[in-house]
Amino acid sequence: MAYSRQIFVCSAMAALLFSAVVSAQLSTDFYDETCPDALDIIESAVRDAVSKESRMGASLLRLHFHDCFVNGCDGSVLLDDTAAITGEKNAKPNKNSLRGFEVVDDIKSQLEDACEQVVSCADILAVAARDSVVALGGPTWDVELGRRDGTTASLDAANNDLPPPTSDLADLIKSFSDKGLTASDMIALSGAHTIGQARCTNFRGRLYNETNLDATLATSLKPSCPNPTGGDDNTAPLDPATSYVFDNFYYRNLLRNKGLLHSDQQLFSGGSADAQTTAYATDMAGFFDDFRGAMVKMGGIGVVTGSGGQVRVNCRKVN
Repeated sequence: MAYSRQIFVCSAMAALLFSAVVSAQLSTDFYDETCPDALDIIESAVRDAVSKESRMGASLLRLHFHDCFVNGCDGSVLLDDTAAITGEKNAKPNKNSLRGFEVVDDIKSQLEDACEQVVSCADILAVAARDSVVALGGPTWDVELGRRDGTTASLDAANNDLPPPTSDLADLIKSFSDKGLTASDMIALSGAHTIGQARCTNFRGRLYNETNLDATLATSLKPSCPNPTGGDDNTAPLDPATSYVFDNFYYRNLLRNKGLLHSDQQLFSGGSADAQTTAYATDMAGFFDDFRGAMVKMGGIGVVTGSGGQVRVNCRKVN
């Protein structure tokens, strides 16, 4: 028994030590000395981009998500194809869909002028995601910083790890669990769909084949998204009520069968997500609290730190 207790104590201490090491890899004040204006530069650029086009806030938030879910938050989503690297931009979930690369280029250029090769592209994505949410009326949070940029990308991982819009609830839970995120995290992070647009090709199946879609909404969508083909790149707002405001209307819509994507409506379809979705629909503060916590957690997926990566001079290519 004494030996067992000793093993337990040692295991617990090791777990605590590992946790401390992981948490020490990133910090909210990482650039305070090396690039003190970094966060202000990113915030200003994001606000300018969102003021010119409100949809850009959702696009920058999505870039961070699509980065973190593929080999961790390492800026790999930004890499262009080369003879040596096949990037992720042409993966099925990303092609003709991901946006905001030019905004990131502009931010990187300003940061290189202010403090050469100090702020990573992966950190730019994390901060820009936060600033985009804030610019559209959503919550703020302290972004943990210190990520390094990866030196490779994975088209296969982008095709396989990003949950498709046809996902059922069980598929969504598994996709997020595979990244260390809980079902509760998944439901909170899905609230990012309170802003942004989806392409017709991603909701055509739901529009014409599913019965739990509000009839009025369906009627309004069909002219720009015909069946069986046409208008693939035409878009519709994920939240038709307040398309460019970060609020809890996404969840309110789900209670009225107004989820645009199949995967959206899965959060309120008689399953285990119903209770949390219903709670968020009436408690925006509660949603905001959970969203900010889940974003910090997501931002820590598979991070590369220290000498494990590099700080790219150009976010589109390795140094």
